[in-house]
Amino acid sequence: MIIKKFVGKTEEEALEAARKELGSGVVIMNVKAVERKGLAALFRAKQTEVTVALEEENDTVVPVRRDRAARPAEKNSGESITQTEENPGGSVLMKEDRIAIEKRLDSLQSLLMNRFQQSEEERQKVPGTGEFSGDEGAAEEEKPEEEAPEEITEQQRFLRLLYNTMLESEVDEKYANQIVNDVDISGQSNLPMDYILENVYQKMILKFGRAQGITPGEGKPRIVVFMGPTGVGKTTTIAKIASSYAVEEKRKVALLTADTYRIAAVEQLRTYANILEVPFRVIYSEEEVGEAVQEFCDFDYIFVDTMGHSHKNEEQLGHMKQLFDALQEAGECQTFLVLSATTKYRDLLKIVATYDGIADFQLIFTKLDETAAMGNLLNMKLFMGTPIAFVTNGQNVPSDIEQFNPQKTVKQILSVRQERN
Repeated sequence: MIIKKFVGKTEEEALEAARKELGSGVVIMNVKAVERKGLAALFRAKQTEVTVALEEENDTVVPVRRDRAARPAEKNSGESITQTEENPGGSVLMKEDRIAIEKRLDSLQSLLMNRFQQSEEERQKVPGTGEFSGDEGAAEEEKPEEEAPEEITEQQRFLRLLYNTMLESEVDEKYANQIVNDVDISGQSNLPMDYILENVYQKMILKFGRAQGITPGEGKPRIVVFMGPTGVGKTTTIAKIASSYAVEEKRKVALLTADTYRIAAVEQLRTYANILEVPFRVIYSEEEVGEAVQEFCDFDYIFVDTMGHSHKNEEQLGHMKQLFDALQEAGECQTFLVLSATTKYRDLLKIVATYDGIADFQLIFTKLDETAAMGNLLNMKLFMGTPIAFVTNGQNVPSDIEQFNPQKTVKQILSVRQERN
């Protein structure tokens, strides 16, 4: 992991310098104004310092290849935290970086330390109680009675606590193992707990990365297509994003819908269009796509709602593919797959594998307010290698939507017990 600081007149200037040196995959860890002292503060312009991180190649989780996406990842229940993988070595944080990260963690550290102390007290009351399920416990039972159990350090127990917390937040066991195995604590019995927490926190943020989001078209309207299964809140999500661009950014926005299977969906989007005072049109066939796009050729964005259906319906998926081909021929497209955070991981794997054959996409997760387990967001990012662009946490238009924030999500994953309580 590479952590480095860059200074510029603005945050954008400093970030641009970081991308030129380290590449486009950098993740912002901290942003702060540079405070000058003495007379220099009077005569020099204000500057912004950006701390960025870049995950090195051998630290990266390899996502499922596109041609393998149709095969759901097998859960490797045999893996355990005690299995060690080659560790390229962690980076030593500068003192200022560690202070900045600690501020981002807020009360998470004290929460985990209190939980760790409670688990230690329970462990002392019930000797032999382990924190792991699976092969490790079975292996211990097979040991001869005369063999002394291996002593476990506080650092190992704390790392196990983080591991178990990720599992409770429904992070897949395979990915939880990859994260904790990257933290090298071997031979370092005096390693501070806060360093371990910061290391895990950073690695999870880097694995989430940053999404491209919606980018403006080059001289033409950007066609933004939304697809997804039924019941995930796709139409409401489109209304929230369209409202942001039309009302807040004063962009010229048009709404199209190809969801002619549900009359209620058409009327719902028509109602939103009337409220936002933006044009609205229904597309009944692929042949009408080019004409509809041409009608709004002087607009900034054209948001397209597609039919929601079961990922098992091959006929409707065929129609969806034809629609996307027509849209891509008509102009510059960006596609977003809308998923619900409440959907089971196994079902999510089947859904993304189906839609993966239609178009490349970024992810939008809805209904975050209806679950305390955010692990599926990390699971899908690592499984597909596809960035998360937006998340929604309610039905209110346009307020209950925001750009995906990796720091916020990681804190929610690591504090899942508090959320459930």
